[in-house]
Amino acid sequence: MNISIMITSLNRVEELRRTLAKLEALDPSPYEIWVVADGCTDNTVDYIREYHPQVKIIEHECSMGSVASRVEVMAQVTGDLVLALDDDSYPEQKDCLAKLSEWFEQNSQLAVATFPQRTDEYPVTLTQKDFGQTRRVRSFPNSGACFRVSTYRGLPGFEPMFFHMYEEPDYALQCAGNGWDIISYPEITIRHHYSGLTRSEMRNHHRHARNEFWSTLIRCPFPQLLLVLIYRTISQARYALSRGISWVVREPVWWAQAIVGIPKALGRRHTLNWKGYRRWLQMPDR
Repeated sequence: MNISIMITSLNRVEELRRTLAKLEALDPSPYEIWVVADGCTDNTVDYIREYHPQVKIIEHECSMGSVASRVEVMAQVTGDLVLALDDDSYPEQKDCLAKLSEWFEQNSQLAVATFPQRTDEYPVTLTQKDFGQTRRVRSFPNSGACFRVSTYRGLPGFEPMFFHMYEEPDYALQCAGNGWDIISYPEITIRHHYSGLTRSEMRNHHRHARNEFWSTLIRCPFPQLLLVLIYRTISQARYALSRGISWVVREPVWWAQAIVGIPKALGRRHTLNWKGYRRWLQMPDR
């Protein structure tokens, strides 16, 4: 199977330089590599054109967000599979593409393959404490996941109104709710040079909570919708409470953002049946 690779990047040319070098060492080589320069103001585009002319570039004059960037790539790739990476993440196994092709060929219901990640802060993994066995999961990180293109194009796909964050569980919900598999494979690991020190945890919490709220509006059927919305809002408030009073007093920030987006989310409703939605809820997180 032909495997494309997609990367989104914003002013991190040094991280991208390292990732592209690692991808050049893969055997077999990727079918194609796409990089979205999402509002880059550094020399990212010039660097790619000079040193990696085979890489296909999508340029955004201003940042459209990681979700919209991935939506754009998924509409244009020509491979059978797409390996999604961040500009600071890459697979550690040089034969990973051969393994991916084998797994997707063996399992016709496999929609997403995801992998444990090793990061600078967490030597073992960023997303899983125990990744010693292959298993079905209900989410994945776009810094290291592989998608079957035909499945993606048969579903609503990544929700562009999210801008950043939560497109992964929302897409996993679409897959699981329609009978597709999302499987974690420990045979491949992703090296992710992620630095939490450069990102606002509170801002990420607000984005995650807001987008989870919108995803529920878009995917959850009536009459269960109201109960799920209440449960999710209470869960996010409990998380904020666990982080301290400064987090609690700022919870209305994402509430306000979520409320403003309600009309648009309702206009984009593409619901699953409750059986499929519940199936996803009962799956292990990662």
